[in-house]
Amino acid sequence: MNLELRPFRPDDLDSLVRHASHPSVAANLTDSFPNPFTEEAGRAFIEMANKGEALRRCIAVNGECAGAIGLHPKQDLWRNNLELGYWLAVPYRGQGIMSHAIRRMVTLGFEAFPAVTRIYATPFGSNIASRRALEKAGFVLEATLLGTLIKNGVVQDELIYAVRRGA
Repeated sequence: MNLELRPFRPDDLDSLVRHASHPSVAANLTDSFPNPFTEEAGRAFIEMANKGEALRRCIAVNGECAGAIGLHPKQDLWRNNLELGYWLAVPYRGQGIMSHAIRRMVTLGFEAFPAVTRIYATPFGSNIASRRALEKAGFVLEATLLGTLIKNGVVQDELIYAVRRGA
């Protein structure tokens, strides 16, 4: 299997829309993630992903866009932090792809943002697969915030996982 983290390209649109439209993708992301994920949303995402200060990459498996991963710089008191966000298409789950992509993205993040000392992610407490991927990639659970999120009418715990530069 050939795994690549690369910038998004216009020819990723079809696979991006097909995979991001699966209900389980939006179910584990913030409400700002388009659901349904239309071609219009896909074009806007590709355009946005390739500009700005965030570091966003397509997770390409054997050349196909199979997901997305990004590091988002924080501001003010949190300026030495990056927030990690990601999703992976259903057919590619359970193969170690995401933990590998997370490790590679952490390396890219610490290289691209020299002042950053911490990269963190905030999966839902119910998202066991995401938690395992973070743990396999070296992230440590720092906090559990009970009942702080509401997704599709269901109250969820928010977990905070992090990795620190040099750890």
